[in-house]
Amino acid sequence: MKEDFFAVKRIEEVWGLMEDLPPVGVEEVPLEGASGRVLAEDLIADEDLPAFARAAMDGYAVRASDTFGASEGAPAFLRVVGEVRMGEAPEWEIGPGEAMRIPTGGMLPEGADGVVMIEHTKVLGEEIEVFRPISPLENVIREGEDIKRGEKVLDKGRRLRPQDLAAAASLGKRYLKVFRHPRVGIISTGDEIVPVEQKPSPGQVREVNRYTIWGIAQRAGANPLFLGLVRDEKEALMGKLREGLSQCDMILISGGSSVGTRDITLEAIGSLPEARILVHGVAISPGKPTIFALAKGKPIWGVPGHPTSCMVVMWILVFPSIRRIGGERNGDPFPFRLTGRVTRNVPSPPGREDYVRVKLEKRGEELLVHPLFGKSGTISSMVEADGLMRIEAEKEGVSEGEEVEVWPFL
Repeated sequence: MKEDFFAVKRIEEVWGLMEDLPPVGVEEVPLEGASGRVLAEDLIADEDLPAFARAAMDGYAVRASDTFGASEGAPAFLRVVGEVRMGEAPEWEIGPGEAMRIPTGGMLPEGADGVVMIEHTKVLGEEIEVFRPISPLENVIREGEDIKRGEKVLDKGRRLRPQDLAAAASLGKRYLKVFRHPRVGIISTGDEIVPVEQKPSPGQVREVNRYTIWGIAQRAGANPLFLGLVRDEKEALMGKLREGLSQCDMILISGGSSVGTRDITLEAIGSLPEARILVHGVAISPGKPTIFALAKGKPIWGVPGHPTSCMVVMWILVFPSIRRIGGERNGDPFPFRLTGRVTRNVPSPPGREDYVRVKLEKRGEELLVHPLFGKSGTISSMVEADGLMRIEAEKEGVSEGEEVEVWPFL
């Protein structure tokens, strides 16, 4: 492959290419299996929630006007005419000068327009003293106050949390349509790679990236599938790629993407039917020799073989692409950003983005950001790191004491 093909793209360009990736198919799951899944259609309320006015506190359902002017020295006296039971409609209406005992969540009886908290009352036989006035609708959740009929409760493309399931359950939704888990095939390449249980001979290394890729793909919501470890042979890789295209929604290849090496990855991908090489090189460090392609409409990534480069590319590029095909609208791998002060100078050549491993330290009210330096083949710095500090392409590094943005690992 000619070296002039290695025309790098800015990371924003690569992120932009992901916007056109179509989502995988849809399936219906029970609420018990919906947490962490991505909603495949808007959830629209077809009823009001609550369906009736109910008490927000334990106390007495009353007419608010009967409590006006009540105080410790001049309490209002109300006759208790009954009790509201949970799960039942009240048997009586509330008339002037009357009250009804009501638990939190109980249905407000007709005639009542407020609830006096129980601690603001005193029982005197069949009457109560009320020591504090209430305003109309105080301590009451009105019909439809929480969710109104026709309201959009959850957006398509939302990754569901337990509280979202509560909203669905409250509306009687026993099953939800979600995008299925993307199936992601993993291929390891390299003559020097040996299985993890094998002791490497001189010049060999254990298969590390397979497990990094697997873990990050799972964190993105995918079901990974290991397609195999292949040598640096084009035909062998093409066989695994064809296998992956028949079984998977995306293929991730570790190794074989650097210019000047036995670049069979690019050649093998280019030989696939309907193949389009979209990216060969990204202006980031570490992770420049990254490939992004499509074959039969399915995304294929070639990630660097060096472990740290592989991890960084997986987090900042592959992770959001998996979430995109998984139907998620916000696939940001680092949805929570932190700011802190860097504790030393970090140079960075203009024209590329640097992702520096950092250790975080909370000192008083200040967050200190300690850069961790290590070559792209090292693993320990990523293990020690709490996140990545992004140095944008327009900057020539950061200076000690400067405020920087950190993308924390979650």
